Amino acid sequence: MCGLFGSFRELIFFGFLFGSATLDDVLANFDSDLGILYSLVLNDAVKVSYVLHLMLAFPIVFHALQLNMDGLLFPSVRPLSSDNRRFGALTAALLIVIFLAANFILNIWDAFQFTGTTAAVAIAYIFPSAMALRDRHGIATKGDRYLAVFMIVLAVAASAVAVYSDACLGTFSWQAPISVVIGALASGR
Repeated sequence: MCGLFGSFRELIFFGFLFGSATLDDVLANFDSDLGILYSLVLNDAVKVSYVLHLMLAFPIVFHALQLNMDGLLFPSVRPLSSDNRRFGALTAALLIVIFLAANFILNIWDAFQFTGTTAAVAIAYIFPSAMALRDRHGIATKGDRYLAVFMIVLAVAASAVAVYSDACLGTFSWQAPISVVIGALASGR
């Protein structure tokens, strides 16, 4: 909830403060005079708050990423906390990938497009379908399982079209129309 509130707060703040002149590099928006009293102090305060936010939020997100990647790559070995060599190798590999991505993705909006479409499809369609397939208590029927597999296939197809359109065709995205179709199929309409 706090993350959602923070995202809306930043969206409103940047939208009202900079409008259509919002730069791709978020911190570059605070390099100029804002035309208000103590503008330079406000600029420095915002930059310091971003640095503090990254320093405090990155370890939390990185730890979850590290545990999930370990579970995905090494599902049947002992826990990550008891294997220092695997812990170090996985940490180094993930940090290198993150560092390279941060250096080669120059436009923040490109990263938002890819992560936004992928996260939306995963949260709305893939995760609920995966829970229906995992069904440890035997509640889901055979039809529910077929529908869950169908939803995952449609979600992956929609995500592939969205990523392709973001990468190759510019800002146009088929994500919204396909998401509406998937939602209608899931509700049985």
